[in-house]
Amino acid sequence: MNPFDYEVDILPLSVEDGGGFTAVAPELPGCRSDGDTPQEALDNIYDAIGCWIEAAQEMGRPVPQPRRAAA
Repeated sequence: MNPFDYEVDILPLSVEDGGGFTAVAPELPGCRSDGDTPQEALDNIYDAIGCWIEAAQEMGRPVPQPRRAAA
């Protein structure tokens, strides 16, 4: 599965939370990352998605299909 096919939400973090941005892959429970910029958060979440998929496959757990096709 291609990590780039999964939906990603990028949200700003408050100063109290350290600032920067968080990225979440809502289709993959617990899959999130962060970065100082939106682009860094996006790059990091795609790495995290790849790791999430690999770990799920190694444990024999199902990997949800992306809800949307790559554009």
